[in-house]
Amino acid sequence: MTRAPGQTVDEPPPGEVHDEDDDRGLELNARTILTLCGFLVAMIAGLYFLLPHLTGLEDTWNRIEDGSPGWIVLAFLLTFGMFGGYVAMFRGVFGHVERIGWRESYLITMAALAASRIFAAGGAGGLVLQAWALRQAGMRKREVADKTISFLVLTYFPYAAAVIIFGLGLRLGIFPGEAPFTMTVIPAVIALMLMGLTSLILLVPTDLQRRLDGFAKRTGTIGRITKRLALVPAATSAGLHDAISHIRSRNPALLGAILFWGFQIAVLEAAFRAFGDAPPLAVLIQAFFVGMLGNLLPIPGGVGGVEGGMIGAFAAFGVDAGLAVVAVLVFRAFTFWLPLVPGVIAFFRLRARVEEWRNERAPGATIQSKA
Repeated sequence: MTRAPGQTVDEPPPGEVHDEDDDRGLELNARTILTLCGFLVAMIAGLYFLLPHLTGLEDTWNRIEDGSPGWIVLAFLLTFGMFGGYVAMFRGVFGHVERIGWRESYLITMAALAASRIFAAGGAGGLVLQAWALRQAGMRKREVADKTISFLVLTYFPYAAAVIIFGLGLRLGIFPGEAPFTMTVIPAVIALMLMGLTSLILLVPTDLQRRLDGFAKRTGTIGRITKRLALVPAATSAGLHDAISHIRSRNPALLGAILFWGFQIAVLEAAFRAFGDAPPLAVLIQAFFVGMLGNLLPIPGGVGGVEGGMIGAFAAFGVDAGLAVVAVLVFRAFTFWLPLVPGVIAFFRLRARVEEWRNERAPGATIQSKA
């Protein structure tokens, strides 16, 4: 991209940031917030008044009341390490953009975490908000797509690697703990297959769309549609190559991903120790990652999918069901619901920051160099 003398902002040419990149679909108004708060109040009230009276859950509720405050406070504090890792990872991938400093990295990641909680289905809401913010920061659409893939790969590579290492390690007796086939071998095989498929995508040319120019001109509508669809494999390939370059250069982004998952596991272990004994570390890690697959379920608000999946995974490993329930509930309260408060605040601050960027792009505005 050609820049004017002294220009350091990754600014697209006139017309590159279109009206379609405005705030439509990203409104977080008073009605939305009140609806969310009402839902949270209803959920908390339901847990408080109904859970103690459900058959077989009296002991579970009593266990919550008898939890160790010290371990619960530690779980709360460890949650901030998760946030720090996520911000560092984002900064490592997108920090090349002049407008994306540490402050903007924090605002975008926290707002995206909140959006992924409000609009569930595998964090899709957070990705939409993140892409919108990056476009407003001056990134081109294709670069946003490429870098987002890189960001996701760096996020979930430790996830897949852990499932393979601890799944097979438990099954082969390398790590102590029960090793049910469905919770160890099957997830590990699926992770290996996904890694293999990812390796094949690396063979796709990153400029596949450009290579289809001639085909699109010769075949008309079909060719144009094919060229548009080629964006997905081309951007995926470019994102994978970018992620590999981060890994080879020992970029802190990958360390941020490890911290992001590692602190979540630490929160979960502290939650277990608050109410009893934690399961063996390998079991804790494997059940955590298998249970997190529940996040892919399109459940309103994202509530219930991970909780049910994680509790079921621990039960399959022979962990006491009552202990697993209370530990997972505390874990989710800190890692899932806690980001909503700073996330909503970050969203409004991000909106204000975006307005500043738009003013910089206004006619007559000048782009100043950091120097």
